[in-house]
Formats: sequence, structure tokens, C-alpha cells
Amino acid sequence: MTGGLGATGYRSQSFFEGAVRVHGASGRVTGGWCEGRETVARRRRIAQGGWIFVIKRRLSSAALLVLLLAACGTAPVRQRADGRPTIVSLNPCSDAILAEFTPPDQLLAISHFSKNPAQSSMPAAQAARYRSTSGRVEEILALAPDLVVADRFLPAPTRHALEQAGIAVFNLDIPQTVDDSLSQVRALADLARRSEDGDALAEAISAAWRQDGAEQQAPVSALMWQENGIVPGPDSLVAALLSHSGFTLHSAARGLGQGQVLPLEQVLADPPELILTAGSARALHHPALEVLADTARAQFDQRLLYCAGPTIPRALARLREIREGFS
Repeated sequence: MTGGLGATGYRSQSFFEGAVRVHGASGRVTGGWCEGRETVARRRRIAQGGWIFVIKRRLSSAALLVLLLAACGTAPVRQRADGRPTIVSLNPCSDAILAEFTPPDQLLAISHFSKNPAQSSMPAAQAARYRSTSGRVEEILALAPDLVVADRFLPAPTRHALEQAGIAVFNLDIPQTVDDSLSQVRALADLARRSEDGDALAEAISAAWRQDGAEQQAPVSALMWQENGIVPGPDSLVAALLSHSGFTLHSAARGLGQGQVLPLEQVLADPPELILTAGSARALHHPALEVLADTARAQFDQRLLYCAGPTIPRALARLREIREGFS
């Protein structure tokens, strides 16, 4: 970990390419959409040039829908009295962050993943407050948000269609450190114009990090074993949480990187002190593991691995519980 967990030291990173800038020193967002959009003008330009564009190239159905909505003037526009932008989140990790401080009349929809208890990083009761979307362009345009939060996996035609409709798109990357996560929390809060709430959430995460650090004691070699034998990499956030909680990453010490597979046979030949299984609990009770009399086993909720943000304190608490019970 570098840079500490305070208000400085965050990695410089552009989350919102071509529209806003996230400043590395503060996590604050300036420029582009944050200083005012020309939505009406952009829609007029689309309406005026749309049919020439249709003649020149074949459009996807999503892009054609945008042109039709713009030309007919039927796209609804939401106005908030407090001036805060309306948001649709297509990323389950931004769902979990935004839902901490953004009400349903501003966060118009979260991703459908967050409605699935097996996949969600949010408590079910919290997710139930929000409507969800599958991410189809038609659904998003019907909600008429000012901003869509997505990730690098958003299909290019979808991104283009949203931008052509005057809807800003914010990319949320995968954080590799707690500092990265705190920067994301503050960046999303700034975009929602709820900076104080973002600072409060970031401080709560930082407080959990300070509180849950392992005391001076010998580290425990731990294997974080995910579905199908997949292991985390040494530069991942999971590795940072394990190290902070008094564990060493067994797979990394054997040269395995992010997403690689550690077969059962290798675990039996070179066992760790502790096996943490994230996913099916059946792996903990595999008959072959019974021969590892000196290896402890524990279950780790896989939902604590999907995202950072408000998930970090819960993950740290579980790791502390496991570490305290280890003997």
C-alpha cells in the first residue's frame, strides 16, 4: 500500500474519458459534463444530421432509436430541484457505492446483478429500494438520466448511443488497492454532487482499515480458493486485505497470478496453513482434504470479493474473525 488512506496520495486516473477528469491528489472531478452539458444543442445536431448519417452507414438498432427519439423530440428530460444529476448505474460495484448516499429519485436504476442475492454486493433490503435495469439502451433512454455509470465492458454501440443522446458515461475501473477504492467513492460522490456523503463513506472505510489491522503476530499462509480453483493475484485488493489481516497469499508464493487455477492435487502436495473457500462450501468438505490434518478450513462469502467500497469493512471483519479463531 502506498500513499496512505487520507485525502492525498491517490493514483492519478481518468475514469471518464473525454468528459471529466478525476484528479489524482483529491479524487475530485472537474471539467466536461461537471461544468455543464449542452444536451439540447447536441440533440438538435443529431436531429439535423441524423438522416444523412443513416444514408452514409448502416446503423445499429440502438443508434437508430437514439436518432428517432432525438428527431421526434420525445426523449423525456428529468429535472431535479436541487440541481443534482440523475444517474443510472450499470455496474454492481457502483450500485453498492451510490446506494450508500444517493436516494431512489436520483439513482434511477441499479444493475440487475444487484437484485440477485447470490451476486449482489448490497444487502437485499437496500437493493429493494431501487428499480433495476438490464442495461439495454431502450431502458436507459426511457429513464432519461443525466449520467450512466458503467465499466470498460460496456459495448461500444451502447456507449455511442448514450453519448449521442447527450447522456454522459462514467467508467468505473477495478480498484487494486484500498486507496483506489477511496478515490472511486469520492469521485462518484462528486459526480452525484454529494461530496460530503462520499467523504463520510470514505472515512468509514478508512476507519475499518485502521481498526482491523492485524497486531504483531506471525502471518498465516492462506489459500483463497474460489470457484473452479481460481486464485487471486498478488496485486489484487483481496491480497491487500489478506495481508492487512495477518495472512500471506499462499498461491502468490507459488508463482500464481490473478485468475489462475490451483488444482486440488497441488494443494494436497503443498498445503497452506489455512484454506478459505469462496463459493461452494462443498470444496471445504472434499474427502481428499481430510488428509491435511494441519490445515484449517473456513468459508469466505464470495460476495465479499466482488467489489470494494462499502464491502471492504465487511470483508475485513470476516477476516479478523477467521484470524482470531485460527490456532
